Amino acid sequence: MDTIKTIKTRKSTREFTDREIPREYISEILTAGMSGPSCVNSRQWYFIVVTSKEMLNRMAEANGIYAAPLKKAAMGILVCGDLERALPQAPDYWIIDASIAAQNMTLAAHSLGLGSVWLGTWPQMERVKAQSRLFDLPDTIIPHSIIAFGFPQNDLFEERSLFEESRVRFI
Repeated sequence: MDTIKTIKTRKSTREFTDREIPREYISEILTAGMSGPSCVNSRQWYFIVVTSKEMLNRMAEANGIYAAPLKKAAMGILVCGDLERALPQAPDYWIIDASIAAQNMTLAAHSLGLGSVWLGTWPQMERVKAQSRLFDLPDTIIPHSIIAFGFPQNDLFEERSLFEESRVRFI
């Protein structure tokens, strides 16, 4: 799929079929996440891939009402920052790097015909702590966001323009 079309047609998907995601798709999605830029190439992210329905339900409960799409998803990825890999002079860049990785993964999923929805965790500390407890994470691995993935129940490829000229200033 053309990159610009992928970006223009990607939308959040909250309703999924029961179809499993092929392992090669999961590898492609993770590769896309790891292919984005990061602060001085520190690659300070960490991913937890979840396909267990029980764990997807527990993740949803830990993250609150807006994480309900996880209960219908074939897979969830907990995107985390790895503070051991963070640049000492700019330790908070892991937040941006995790965001870029998450965006790349949603775009890769869309290009493969999958739906996804980004579910915020950081900076809601009760959600961060709940996911940390659920996965027994060390203090150096910080939950950032969750992405729910699956084959969508509805058409994914409706192109729409979200351009707002009033939000741009040319000099």
